[in-house]
Amino acid sequence: MRSTMTMGWLCGMTLLFMTGVVTADEKLKGIACRSVHLGYPAPTAISFYNEVKIEQSASGTYFMVCGWSKGYFGIQEQGQGKKVVLFSVWDPGDQNDPKSVKEDQRVKLLHQGEGVRIGRFGNEGTGGQSFFDYDWKVGETYRFLVTAKAVENRSEYSGYFFIPEKNEWKHLVTFSTPTGGTLLKGCYSFVEDFKRDKVSTTKTRRAEFGNAWLQTEDGKWQPIVKAKFTADANPVLNIDAGIEKDRYFLATGGDIENKTIKLWGTMELDAKLPHQLPDLPTAPPTGATP
Repeated sequence: MRSTMTMGWLCGMTLLFMTGVVTADEKLKGIACRSVHLGYPAPTAISFYNEVKIEQSASGTYFMVCGWSKGYFGIQEQGQGKKVVLFSVWDPGDQNDPKSVKEDQRVKLLHQGEGVRIGRFGNEGTGGQSFFDYDWKVGETYRFLVTAKAVENRSEYSGYFFIPEKNEWKHLVTFSTPTGGTLLKGCYSFVEDFKRDKVSTTKTRRAEFGNAWLQTEDGKWQPIVKAKFTADANPVLNIDAGIEKDRYFLATGGDIENKTIKLWGTMELDAKLPHQLPDLPTAPPTGATP
C-alpha cells in the first residue's frame, strides 16, 4: 500500500520537530487531507510502546502509531473497507527501485508470524514491509510495540501487535536492515490520507494516541509525556491536535478547525496523572524484561 513516508520525508520530519519550518506546497491543496504528526522528544530506545483509538476514519487512511527513523508501524483502512496492520522498515540509501538494491544492503526477514504477508516496496525509498489482515474497530484501543537490537552493522526491528479478542500479543515480523547499529530514534506518530482523490479531503480522520513508553538502552522504562504537533507541506488549515485527559489526539480533514493547540506547538501531559506500563511480551528480542 502506498504511503507518502519516504526517507527524505523523514529527514524533513526531523527538521519540523526541531524548527517548525516548512514550505507550503499548493499542489496538495484540495487533493488530500493534510498529514498531521506527533513528534516525541525522547532519548534513544530499545523498545517503543504506544496505543491508538480511532475515533473517525475513512477509506485511504493510515493511523501510524510507532514510527522511528528507520520504519513505521500502525493500522490502515484501505479501499472497500479492508483493514490491515502494517509494519515497514527501509533499506539504507534513497533508491526507489527495490530490484536495484544490492543483496547485502536489503532488509532481511528474520521472523514471519502466521498469517502475515511479506513483501518489498519501492517508489518511496525501498525496503521490507508486512501486512496482517485485521478488522480493527472504531472506538477500540489497540496496542503496539517495536523493539530494536543492534547486531554488528545491522539493526533488528520487531513489531508486536496485541489482539484483544485473543488477549495475546502477536509477533508479526522481525526485519534486519543495515544501519550501523542504530536503535530507536526520532519516535513519532501520524495520521495520513493516502487516497488523495479530492473527495477524501471532505472526510474527517481523528485518533487518540497515548500511554506511550520508551525503554532506554539501560533497560529502564519511561513514559512519553511531551509531543510536538507538526504537519506536512499541504497548506490547508482544517487540522487540529491536543490533549484529552492522558491522551494526545490528532485530527485532519472535513470540518476540523485548528482551535486546540497551534501548529508547531508542544504539548505536555499532566505530571499528576498516573502512568502505568501495561503487560508486554515476556521475551522481546532485546532480551530486556519490562
